Amino acid sequence: MLRSAARQDWLPHAIIWLGIAVTAFPLYLALVASTLTPQEIAQAPMPVLPGDQGLANYGAALFEGTTMRLSPPVISMMWNSLLMALVITFGKIAVSIVSAYAVVFFRFPGRMFFFWCIFITLMLPVEVRIMPTYEVVSDLKLINTFAGLTVPLIASATATLLFRQFFLTIPDEYVEAAKIDGAGPLRFFRDVVLPLSRTNIAALFVILFIYGWNQYLWPLLMATDKNLDTIVIGIKKMIGTGDALTEWHLVMATTVLAVLPPALVVILMQRWFVKGLMETEK
Repeated sequence: MLRSAARQDWLPHAIIWLGIAVTAFPLYLALVASTLTPQEIAQAPMPVLPGDQGLANYGAALFEGTTMRLSPPVISMMWNSLLMALVITFGKIAVSIVSAYAVVFFRFPGRMFFFWCIFITLMLPVEVRIMPTYEVVSDLKLINTFAGLTVPLIASATATLLFRQFFLTIPDEYVEAAKIDGAGPLRFFRDVVLPLSRTNIAALFVILFIYGWNQYLWPLLMATDKNLDTIVIGIKKMIGTGDALTEWHLVMATTVLAVLPPALVVILMQRWFVKGLMETEK
């Protein structure tokens, strides 16, 4: 029986390992290219083993940028991306958890109407409403400002929906007990709802951090100042066009550095991420 079960399991495991290899091989090539010289990268075929220029390439990318100064040093762009991702993440969580709390635990006229208005915005991502959003931000004089980069991306229908689904699983006895103890809405939210929502907040933190870190279109339109470039925009600017020289060893080093923060967030919060999604589905 054990042998037959093992034979049946080999195919799913083989498919998983194949998928890992297909996904990881381009990342491995980027890592190798980040340790080579431009001449070695230009070879056909390119070496598939790491070179000895890794420290020099990463140091140049982090603190100097490209030779043509098409982009600022990577460390400043990573700082911009980190601040943008954290502001968007905490802003989305704060707005969404409060709105979901109001929809679930308060009874007011038009409660479900407002919820469905929030839910419908799932069909209107930033790419769809890019022109009116840009016009509003422009009228508010927020072009080339950090507020312009982050504030329009803070509202989140997805996070509101996930928090609402979880709040619906909180027993009514908790609400009644809080009323008997004299706890008002704010105290109930602080002492009961927030502690119960920790795993859901952690799961959403992972999703929203990656969303904020990988933003491309909105920062491309909103920030023309090089000092506000994010890491994703910087990689695009490093790739020269026309007669401009592309320093691929620095581009690959920047790409590897850009992958590290989201990967670390996923690895460090993996247990909370899975647990939070499972509790949301109850």
